[in-house]
Amino acid sequence: MATLQSGDIVFHNTTVFDGTGSTPRYVASIIVRQGSIYKISQPAALSSALEGKIQAGIRVIDCDNGRWCLCPGFIDMHAHSDLSLLHTPDHLAKITQGVTTEVIGQDGISYAPTDDAAMARIRKQIAGWNGNPKEPADFFDRWRTVGEYLEVLDKGLDGNGIATNAAFLVPQGNLRILTIGYEDRAVTPEELERMKEVLAVSLEEGAVGMSSGLTYVPGNHASFDELATLCEVLVKYGAYYCPHHRSYGKGAIEAYAEMIQLARQTGVRLHLTHATLNAPHNVGRADELLKMIDEGIEEGLDISMDTYPYLPGSTTLGSLLPTWASSASDTLGVLNDPTQLEKIKHHYLAVGPDGRHGSTLDWDLIEIGGVMNNDLADACVGKRISQIASERNEDSFSTFIWLLKADDLSSTILAHVGIEDNVRKIMRHPRHTGGSDGILTSTKPHPRGWGTFPRYLGHYGRDLAEGKSRNIYAAKANIEDGPAEEFEAVEPETIFPGGLEEAVNHLTGRPAGVVRMRDRGLVKEGYRADLVLFDAEGIRDRATFVEPKQPAAGIRAVLVNGVFAVDEGKPTGARAGRTVRMKRKGDGGTWTVD
Repeated sequence: MATLQSGDIVFHNTTVFDGTGSTPRYVASIIVRQGSIYKISQPAALSSALEGKIQAGIRVIDCDNGRWCLCPGFIDMHAHSDLSLLHTPDHLAKITQGVTTEVIGQDGISYAPTDDAAMARIRKQIAGWNGNPKEPADFFDRWRTVGEYLEVLDKGLDGNGIATNAAFLVPQGNLRILTIGYEDRAVTPEELERMKEVLAVSLEEGAVGMSSGLTYVPGNHASFDELATLCEVLVKYGAYYCPHHRSYGKGAIEAYAEMIQLARQTGVRLHLTHATLNAPHNVGRADELLKMIDEGIEEGLDISMDTYPYLPGSTTLGSLLPTWASSASDTLGVLNDPTQLEKIKHHYLAVGPDGRHGSTLDWDLIEIGGVMNNDLADACVGKRISQIASERNEDSFSTFIWLLKADDLSSTILAHVGIEDNVRKIMRHPRHTGGSDGILTSTKPHPRGWGTFPRYLGHYGRDLAEGKSRNIYAAKANIEDGPAEEFEAVEPETIFPGGLEEAVNHLTGRPAGVVRMRDRGLVKEGYRADLVLFDAEGIRDRATFVEPKQPAAGIRAVLVNGVFAVDEGKPTGARAGRTVRMKRKGDGGTWTVD
């Protein structure tokens, strides 16, 4: 019989979803000790210890004969929390939905590695993703290298740490910025060697892989051969490549094919991030993409992917500019030049913006999600560009340019272009994982920042199989009154044939395997106590497009490294997160993530 000691946490009589996807749920009592899962016991074996013999300092959570379920903490494979972990340290968006580990440094551009000049421009370029905090005054002076950034994360700005664990991807765009800036040209052999050196050092300092933003400047200027050379560095470290590929419109399938060819040529582990197929050109093409992925896997390629369980996408309004305009040293100057504006207008109406390859813009589908200039909020946030244009008595293109200038290129958008059939087919794949792609700093963010993981378990894992669907476009959710029950009857559909066991695996054990975290992602003795206690019948996303900043329902407790971040449904403010880093096992040994 397991003995208990002061400081232990006991989840007694809990239904365990262990994260493997293959083990059926079972009832057990779990003892957490000193940040790790110490013992998994039969409930009866622990009963005598729980009958009045518990010494002070032991916390016992009665899980009501299996009603409350325990699973590993959710791993967000695509997070934009690079600054939020520091400037909004309570991090309620992620903690309240059960996320305990996030992979940041996404989409090929972030805040390390960098130098003084690059940092100033990067801050402005991705302010829509991460904000651009001005306080404390030395916020951005505390790091330049990946290693320094990870040290700052471990400590937090105030020395009290961060709310979730964080793994970091080296942004490929940063490698270009440090080497040749934003120039649209091929790198020289000497410049490529410099990029390889910075990548290798960043991996040595703890990064777990490399990301790309191949529709964003300057990452989009990289050739296939440049990317292949960098991927060869990743292979030496056992790190993975996480590309936002070159097209999410008409050229999406071809863009995926290019990434798979990179894996075929270099042997790199490939993780296709926010693996969506949106826009009218891609209706019914999910099977085509999945067939291509499966053929690669059959060849022996290591391919995985993540998605978010929503239809609209979200990014910055400025990212819709053609890259020759957004990479200019003075983009606002370009927007004030009538000749250049005519070129941009033709680009939108006849060609389609970069990254969409033939899909011209429909202004009825572009909704403003957030603005940095608060004076614009009432007139713009939550409205489609076509609606704002109508209210301003001008054409939509003119409104688009006006808002870019008025908000200093920092507005965020929701693009209502998703295809439900594609979303469902891709999330079923055995190499699929969950990633929120959540932008947290926006005035009116996409609800995926607060609701992704409960939505996988509640809506897709449970409700659809029961023939009901909640309308998150119209529904409002009130924190005090609980989630709005605005369900409609639909044709029942089972998304995860393996039940919640399979759904939990998509969000825990499977992503831990992609990152190669050696002791997270499973309920297993000796593993870190990153855990979520939830009600299988009640877990649900409450974040809607009307009220996006809403915590999930049905989550009773969240532990990060054995510390309660959520306790009896309430955030505790604890910050027990730490960086999860690539490390070498032994002298000259293999690389692992710890």
